[in-house]
Amino acid sequence: MRLLQLRIPSFSRLRTAALAAALAATSTAWAADEVKVRFSWKLKGEYGHLYLAQEQGLYAAKDLTVRMGEGAGAPAALGALLQGQEDVVVMPAIFAVSAIQKGMPVKIVALYHPKTPVVLISHPDKPVKQPKDLEGKTVAHSVGETGTSYLAVFCAVNGIDCDKVKKVQMDAQSRVPQFLQKQVDAVSLYRTSDLPVLEAKAGTKFPLLDLAENGLAIPGLAAVSSNAIIAKRPDVLRRYLAAVNEGIAATRKDPKSAAAALMKSWQGSPPQDVVQAQVQATMDAVKTEAGKPVGWIDAKAISQALDLIKTDEAIGTPKPVETFFTNDLLPAL
Repeated sequence: MRLLQLRIPSFSRLRTAALAAALAATSTAWAADEVKVRFSWKLKGEYGHLYLAQEQGLYAAKDLTVRMGEGAGAPAALGALLQGQEDVVVMPAIFAVSAIQKGMPVKIVALYHPKTPVVLISHPDKPVKQPKDLEGKTVAHSVGETGTSYLAVFCAVNGIDCDKVKKVQMDAQSRVPQFLQKQVDAVSLYRTSDLPVLEAKAGTKFPLLDLAENGLAIPGLAAVSSNAIIAKRPDVLRRYLAAVNEGIAATRKDPKSAAAALMKSWQGSPPQDVVQAQVQATMDAVKTEAGKPVGWIDAKAISQALDLIKTDEAIGTPKPVETFFTNDLLPAL
């Protein structure tokens, strides 16, 4: 009888220990915070570092479960963000600045491309290699297109007579075909997506004019979140941005692996060498400021963006620059 009395507490202790272990395991499983990330466009090499971070467990190491998805334009992605369907939108910062100026309650939380890597390509027999070469040329243009929407500013910065440059407005999908058919002399493309694809398909290295290197500073690749999420989940956003920076560091070391990681989620992707060229161009455009983390936002970049937008649309009195961004969520060095 005494032996039985001794065993009962023993079984009880074992059952308690097992229950505690189960609860601990469940608690660990619950510890990962979900972050829903929406791209403003379809998959492209610009997102390679985000998928490499996923593959290398950089999100998981920070107790995050990150779910990423394609988008159908900046307005739709921002709308989903405001509705609470997303936590972060990856998009060109210039569109976020415009939306915030119009009253949208969001902020840029990281700016990876202070200058969008956009170029004008031309035909080898009528090359546009210097800004002045644009005079006398026709350039394809579509509404909202980054590369040519601010052509007047580019002309002013480089002393070009813009009256001698003819912008031919057309549907966005028609720009490249019209260029290839030589209906226009130049068309703008992103180094990080369109350019490697087109050169691979055409088998041609086109003459190009780098707009960013010639004074057109359009803020590009950025992470944007809503004011509500920033207030509610600042620690989650901090961990996410820290993991992204680790993904950028890993991609700089091994762009091939980043391209391969992205392609696992990209059905119908271009060949790996093309995707890798996109990834490399994305990393080349990521600039860092001494003593600042990757993604640091300079107030001057926002002010310049507002000046650019004013040349293309009526925006009224610009909001205070601090309305547009925060650096508080970036990892400390």
